[in-house]
Amino acid sequence: MTGTLEQKIERPNPATLIGSGKVAELVALRRDLGATAVIFDEELSPAQQREIERAIDNENVQVLDRTALILDIFAQHARTREGALQVELAQYQYRLPRLTRAWTHLARQAGGGSARGGAAGVGLRGPGETQLEVDRREIRKRITHLKQELEEVRAHRANYRRHRSEEAIPVVALVGYTNAGKSTLLNALSGANVYAANQLFATLDPTTRRVALPGGREVLFTDTVGFIQKLPTALVAAFRATLEEIAEADLLLHVVDITHDNAQQQAATVLQVLKEINATGQPILTALNKVDQLPDPETVPGLLADLPDAVAISALTGQGLDVLTARIDEILTEELVDVEVLIPYRRGDLLGLFHQRGVIEREAHVETGTRVNGKLPASLLPRFEPFDLSEEV
Repeated sequence: MTGTLEQKIERPNPATLIGSGKVAELVALRRDLGATAVIFDEELSPAQQREIERAIDNENVQVLDRTALILDIFAQHARTREGALQVELAQYQYRLPRLTRAWTHLARQAGGGSARGGAAGVGLRGPGETQLEVDRREIRKRITHLKQELEEVRAHRANYRRHRSEEAIPVVALVGYTNAGKSTLLNALSGANVYAANQLFATLDPTTRRVALPGGREVLFTDTVGFIQKLPTALVAAFRATLEEIAEADLLLHVVDITHDNAQQQAATVLQVLKEINATGQPILTALNKVDQLPDPETVPGLLADLPDAVAISALTGQGLDVLTARIDEILTEELVDVEVLIPYRRGDLLGLFHQRGVIEREAHVETGTRVNGKLPASLLPRFEPFDLSEEV
């Protein structure tokens, strides 16, 4: 059984976040309901959490704030080593200043495999060292180890992105509020089998799939973790490697659940998070998803009129996906650079690369090679520079 309390205050109470009268009301409601957890939709400082726990005075009752709840959900959904490492680091960074119990209590709370590896074994105490000091030292060691592992992951991703850049394959990052339908859309576009569910944070680990657009161009679509309001700072720091995938994409595909009551607010939240992670330099295309579930389909034109670059789709039924992929192709083409080259016949590899990664507008076979007018990604220009004709008079 659950209950809800709300309070509007000019400024948070430094000791308990909410006022003392509201704390007493909370304690009474918790006791009447027999609730085993009290959850705050704000982040509590370590001191505030301790004061509320003292007021409740029941060791069997968990006091969780917004960050702790999100971290617990993330821990349940981390399916890869990278995801587990990121969640574990965020958990330890969050819990270190809140540590007041023995190590075994923390290990039991952490979940998501946080007692793996060297974390499980606690060293012997030194002279005069308390158990709490030992626990904190062990957690700091574990945090250092996790950061090192994630730096290796980050370096691996950077190398992978560099390789992608050399191949000049455009990357489209799917971004959006959690449960907007990004994974379902990736499955529909690629025929993949990415885990998708009607739940919060179903996807934690970035999943990339190669997709051929209608014009034949190959594009990499990357599904990313769903955003939320007041994204916890610990998560932003821990998911640095994942969020870099968004910041370095060529195009952001913003998926919005248009059926949600707070769709506009959720969309604004996503744009704010993109700003916070410095992912604002790329073009953004908006996909208004789940239009098949709208009670009145006639409202779609009005919704599109409010957004200058948006496409109405249903990732579930496939409605509008042809329009969406055509628009993606148009935007990516706009980012290409006009070139005119004369490719020698002996460099058939370059001609093939032009066909594969660029857009050919005119092609003619002459005595010394193949003359091509078209567009290429900027990253490929150095390879074609020896055969450039654009400067000829």
